[in-house]
Amino acid sequence: MANNIEIKARVRDMAELRKRAEALSDTSCQIIPQEDTFFFTPQGRLKLRQLAPDHAQLVYYLRQDSRGPKHSEYHIFETDNPEQLKSILAAAYGVRGVVRKIRYLYLVGQTRVHLDEVEGLGQFMELEVVMRPEQSDAQGEEIAQDLMDKLGISPDDLIDVAYMDLLEKSS
Repeated sequence: MANNIEIKARVRDMAELRKRAEALSDTSCQIIPQEDTFFFTPQGRLKLRQLAPDHAQLVYYLRQDSRGPKHSEYHIFETDNPEQLKSILAAAYGVRGVVRKIRYLYLVGQTRVHLDEVEGLGQFMELEVVMRPEQSDAQGEEIAQDLMDKLGISPDDLIDVAYMDLLEKSS
């Protein structure tokens, strides 16, 4: 199972955050429309992330709901037939809900910086420090904290749950 250290936070000033992310990024920004269909599971989270009509990723992940940097373990399966897979998963597990967003992706070293405009929720950012086998969680947390400081993310803006959870709470 792959793993990373991640944080999620509300965004107060998207334009300023985009400037800071662009200044730190090793690559140009990628704009990625995403539709995540979440399925009921006994543990963890399971979502089908549709990126195009013929491209999606099935993502299963385990992560504690806590503020600040946290350890996440995940599996990703690529498919070129998202609708058929979604139909099978919906029949087997039931659909929990759908999250639609526009993601602005910046790469900073081994970290994926996501600036997200989430339909029905607003603007957020995520940091995903993709861990190397020889690295400890403490090292990943240090990288995340350093980037939070450079991006101007306040501890008060951190959130502890997934977008799906926030959508459920808001309805």
